[in-house]
Amino acid sequence: MKSLRLIRWSGFVLSQRTRPCSIQLQCQYRRLLPQKSRAHSTAAAAQHQYDDTASTGTRTDSQEYDAGASISTSRKEIAEASKSRLPRHPLQRKTSPTESARLAALHARLTLPPRLPLTTFARCLIDPSAKPQPNQNNASLSVLGNDLLGYFASEAIICRYPRLPQEVYVSAVTAYVGTKTLLAISREWGVEHAAAPGPEVDPGFLQFSRLIAGNASVDGTGTQFKELDGPADQVQKLRGWQRGVTSQDLDNKSSKETAATHSSAGSRLRTPSEPPPKTLEEASAGFVRALMGALYLHTGLRQTKAFFNAHFLSRHLDVSSLFQFEQATRDLARLCARESFDPPLARLLSETGRKSRHPVFVVGIFSGREKLGEGSGGSLDEARIRAAIAALKGWYLYSPLKVRVPSEVVGKSGETWEPVMIDGGEVLV
Repeated sequence: MKSLRLIRWSGFVLSQRTRPCSIQLQCQYRRLLPQKSRAHSTAAAAQHQYDDTASTGTRTDSQEYDAGASISTSRKEIAEASKSRLPRHPLQRKTSPTESARLAALHARLTLPPRLPLTTFARCLIDPSAKPQPNQNNASLSVLGNDLLGYFASEAIICRYPRLPQEVYVSAVTAYVGTKTLLAISREWGVEHAAAPGPEVDPGFLQFSRLIAGNASVDGTGTQFKELDGPADQVQKLRGWQRGVTSQDLDNKSSKETAATHSSAGSRLRTPSEPPPKTLEEASAGFVRALMGALYLHTGLRQTKAFFNAHFLSRHLDVSSLFQFEQATRDLARLCARESFDPPLARLLSETGRKSRHPVFVVGIFSGREKLGEGSGGSLDEARIRAAIAALKGWYLYSPLKVRVPSEVVGKSGETWEPVMIDGGEVLV
């Protein structure tokens, strides 16, 4: 067998590992160089010299110097070409709302009409704490959207349940369009928030200045203690009883440490004209309200009402769970007296296991011959109270068969509004 001679190609492999080559740089940045400079560049000469020396296996000092000069020249050309052709750093580039894929995806995911432009939709995602300029944040749109949400929810609840008490009505409106509900809706929509506002943030993110948790004794945003009234000596004694010496020392020490931490972190005092920071819950609620306001301005009342029905009224709410009666039997007696009904009377309908460990009694509340409610319990009093509560809920949760709201006939010339039922109100205790 003949032995193989590995001198020529082994030197070529070793030369690639031990010293830089202009061929590699030229191949790596071939697309960045212009056509003329690539044809007449000094990298071609360096490549020719390198091929000659690779065939012979020896290099002179002059050849090494020429190759180094060619490499440095090619690097300069590559750097100049990269500055002119490579895009800017993403942190230095500001994406417009029309070019944001995230914003367009959110617009399509909510099935918003095309009449709502992306520029207005991007403005809805900017909280006043991120940009104080009124024409660049969603403050004005949020005020309009808040009024629309309250109006739509109020008319839907009042027309459906015209006999609801005031407290239950307010709780129902809050359950539909409250701050926590709007936060849950924004999360269901897939709205993401930025870590900090800035010009480099994608318009598809919710921008706001986050409220940083701090000590109440330092920033004054925590729990406020009630002021004590009375003579000065008694107030001083009461304050001394409220807080001991040990707790005072610990609170003073923690407040000093928190103040030192804030000062070392570079925190600054907020000017009176600067909007205060907000929590994620408040910023998300402001975005949803601003979106409702923008929909109303660009699409009108009908499209806005359809969007509200699809995303808000479609949520299930058990209104009967919002009631809380302290004296149900007394309220039922006053209700019957106000409506000129016969006085309510509790009757035992059925029972089982009276002398057992777990008896069950079924009691009904009657007004004349009409049964108002029915309830069961482990004792006669419990069953009677539950029957009175069922009778009160049956009265307050009355709903007409055909529910219509005033906003349905707005803008329709051929339809007239038929007044809905107006109840006398709840029973006053």
